[in-house]
Amino acid sequence: MNFHGKDIKIFTGNSNKEVAQGIAGCLGLTLGKSDCSKFSDGEIAVSLHESVRGSDCYIVQSTCDPVNDNLMELLIMIDAMKRASAARITAVIPYFGYARQDRKAKARDPISAKLVADIITSAGADRVLTMDLHAPQIQGFFNIPVDHLVGAPLLANHLREKIGSDIDDYVVVSSDLGSVTRARNFAAKIGCPLAIIDKRRQKANVSEVMNIIGDVSGKKIILIDDMIDTAGTLCNAAQAVVEKGGATEVIACATHAVLSGPAVDRIQKSPIQEVILLDTIPIADEKIIDKFTILPVAPTFAEAIERIYEDKPVSPMFG
Repeated sequence: MNFHGKDIKIFTGNSNKEVAQGIAGCLGLTLGKSDCSKFSDGEIAVSLHESVRGSDCYIVQSTCDPVNDNLMELLIMIDAMKRASAARITAVIPYFGYARQDRKAKARDPISAKLVADIITSAGADRVLTMDLHAPQIQGFFNIPVDHLVGAPLLANHLREKIGSDIDDYVVVSSDLGSVTRARNFAAKIGCPLAIIDKRRQKANVSEVMNIIGDVSGKKIILIDDMIDTAGTLCNAAQAVVEKGGATEVIACATHAVLSGPAVDRIQKSPIQEVILLDTIPIADEKIIDKFTILPVAPTFAEAIERIYEDKPVSPMFG
């Protein structure tokens, strides 16, 4: 690929090498030669083993666990490429860490998502390509262009094939009031009605289900969210639609598989039959269970990168 005089190069840190390899493969490229390692005192060491002078460079790096190490790898790779005279540097961040710290929830709280956006910009990134920010308004934290992809089309396409002609048997359920817009849009994509779970959160990572708004009796439920962290909200919602609502089956969908703490054990013990996830975050082998179906995001990011490189709009991908 070389449409306007600059070659394109795909690099990766250590956080999600499989996605980076998939993106490069979709574009007919090989991954750029680089190393991200640590010195004995824990400092991040980055080495680029090929020239990037005048190149259009894309660094694929999810800022997932270990969040701070992966973030520093991204920042140092950006700085290395900037100092090596790369023509343009795009940070490709399938999962953007710190996204949930996007506002002051109480007095004297930081807004860490804004801080991270400033750091990435200051390091020398020219644009950001990411997927399903926890709050779309985070795009406004950056002073550089942000292309915000959505995972819903990938999940919806998979579900449409799975459901087939039995669409009347399914209801999309929002696990809380904050996800209603996402659930409504997802329900429209697959042609299902919508229900909402109203819950009251007592403290962080603990939720209590209160009411189900909508009819789920005798239906197969599709729970949709942007991420699964400790899975408390998801599993409580699944239990509520089965025990209180009379649902017969529960499928869960999410873009980001954070899966921290007791998440996998909770999902295994829950009434959820299947969890459909995207691979924006790599899932450790010991966390993979039979209930998980994992879909690749590499083709979507590869198409977006190709459009950015050719100076074509990314918006048609959202249709």
